[in-house]
Amino acid sequence: MTQPPRPHGDPAPGPPWWRFVAAGVWLVYLWSPVVALAEADGWERVLGLVGVVVFVATYLALIGRNRRFVDFETRGPRWETWPWLLALLLCTAAMVPGAGDSALTALVFVAAAAMSTLSPRWAWGWVAVLLVVVEVSTRIVPGWSDSGNGFALILAAMAVFFLRAAINRQRALVAAERELGDARLEEERSRIARDLHDILGHSLTVVAVKAELAERMLDVDPARTRTELVDIRALTRDALADVRATVRDVRGVSLPGEIASARSALTSAGISADLPTVVDEVPGRWRELFAWTIREGVTNVIRHSGATRCVVHLGAEGVSVSDDGRGLADAAPGGTGLAGLRERTVAAGATMVTGPGPDGAGTTVAVVVPSPEAGAR
Repeated sequence: MTQPPRPHGDPAPGPPWWRFVAAGVWLVYLWSPVVALAEADGWERVLGLVGVVVFVATYLALIGRNRRFVDFETRGPRWETWPWLLALLLCTAAMVPGAGDSALTALVFVAAAAMSTLSPRWAWGWVAVLLVVVEVSTRIVPGWSDSGNGFALILAAMAVFFLRAAINRQRALVAAERELGDARLEEERSRIARDLHDILGHSLTVVAVKAELAERMLDVDPARTRTELVDIRALTRDALADVRATVRDVRGVSLPGEIASARSALTSAGISADLPTVVDEVPGRWRELFAWTIREGVTNVIRHSGATRCVVHLGAEGVSVSDDGRGLADAAPGGTGLAGLRERTVAAGATMVTGPGPDGAGTTVAVVVPSPEAGAR
């Protein structure tokens, strides 16, 4: 049967052994009251030694019970911890008759335990009270001396406090990274869903229309039916290729994905975007080249043109990216982007053209592909 989740910050059973080692290694400083008790006689020695044993067991149990430091945001006194701290004080009091001022060493551990298990405000309150007890008792009890216990108490409390701060900061960073990871995952899911919608939405609609037309023309015009079936096959293959590219996150070769990315980038840059919404007219062999053209053309518009509007024309014969910016003469010196696009265009057997925009202003980057008739000749 599955156990219900524990509330945030509550202790969990079965603490790892290293917590006992980390907490217990400092208990060696209780050797001072143990030595003093060894020199005592009678019931004072017995009571004091029992107090030391119970103190050690209670201290380790308290540290083990609280597997994690309490978050700084925790409020309230956390009353469930107080009986443990009061038990440590009683054990310390049991050491006093036989150990004298050496028993004050135990208060350093009480301060550390309070700082690790209480909210900061209450923990510092405990530290202040314990410090007062140490300083006042060593001044009013004859023969007692501080022996550095007051300083050790403050040092232990500060060490645990800053350790808590570091651990809480680490927790906050881990939580923030987890939230960012979840946000990135959700954003990626949304992107894939959006791209799949762009890819399949229109394509499947066209396929459905062509399938209905082919069904009606089957007995009337077999040749027309064959043409429609060929178109359906091409459409489905192209859509499948785009889906695979999107799922594999090959954004550079997904034409619908580049159109969606260009629209988002232009909008973010404050540039009015006039982009196509469908890519069905583009043959599958040219889609990768057109996608690179849109990516590089839109990148130049955003970075160098100073434009307020960008228009992308897309068709079976080519693609163009135009803007109303400062134009080629005033554009910033080009980098390797357009040169790389030109090389890619030549390798694909197409032609890249750059010039002014349609109205004589701005810049147009266009890629023109050979017509099917030219390829046949």
